[in-house]
Amino acid sequence: MTIAGLFAGVGGIERGFELAGFSPIVSNEMDEKASVTFRLNNTHELIVSDIKDLDSTAIPDNVTVLAGGFPCQPFSVAGLRKGFDDDRGNVFWEIARLSRDLAPQVIFLENVKNLKNHDKGNTFKVIESTLESQGYTVHSKVLNAKDYSTVPQNRERIYIVAFKNKEAAARFEFPAAVERHENITEYLDFSKKVAAEYYYGPKTPFFDQLKEGVTEVGVVYQWRRQYVRANKSGVAPTLTANMGMGGHNVPIILTEHGIRKLTPEECFTLMGYENFVLPTNVAKSQLYKQAGNSVVVPVIQSLAEQIKKAL
Repeated sequence: MTIAGLFAGVGGIERGFELAGFSPIVSNEMDEKASVTFRLNNTHELIVSDIKDLDSTAIPDNVTVLAGGFPCQPFSVAGLRKGFDDDRGNVFWEIARLSRDLAPQVIFLENVKNLKNHDKGNTFKVIESTLESQGYTVHSKVLNAKDYSTVPQNRERIYIVAFKNKEAAARFEFPAAVERHENITEYLDFSKKVAAEYYYGPKTPFFDQLKEGVTEVGVVYQWRRQYVRANKSGVAPTLTANMGMGGHNVPIILTEHGIRKLTPEECFTLMGYENFVLPTNVAKSQLYKQAGNSVVVPVIQSLAEQIKKAL
């Protein structure tokens, strides 16, 4: 069974499917910086281009799964709420073009949970009806990473799984919730000393507020412009792409060496990446962005295993 990845980023969806026994054959990504990280960690072909320029002949027509976490900004609560009127939203029609040409057995899509409710549900209805018009049976569900993997991150995403074969669609079930996620202390080393650039000090404009609010080892905090917010349930907050827009968007922890932000490596760990190599020639702001834009790999693996069973 094979998978082709669209909007591949650093290859998280393909990685999850590979762990479930699928073979990645080709991926597409337009971000040059993400492609550097991708190529360090993957051996299959990567086509660096805008999806609008991706010809369907570049993907083998016997591909089992066509997958992609397509840009979520148009459908995000924090976004412009323009949906298909946003240029970034129009990429769904490129997915529809490729699925029409290739007719893969499965289409697998990931997006922010608000996709289902955007524009009073009309956006999702368009996506669903488009896939159905191509002969697919569509399943969808919002899964939170902390409930469907051991990764301690509060990350809710909608997953769309569409099957060409009705019998396979009838056999498919979303994975069951796990009994417990691991505590953040099992994922992050609060005693480790990292490079000085990650620590906050007296020269930080809001250092007094940090000292007052960041008081407990084993808790992940966020700076919310005016105050410190603690995530008390043993999990990290949702890692976002705007971590790359400035250090203060990166989650904060208290360690025995001081108050600091998470490193890019730690952010990828909280996305469930193991044995993952980060490039040294890409800015850390880009690495934070790549982590926030990615997927929680074990959640994808669980979904891929269920898809494999159904097929």
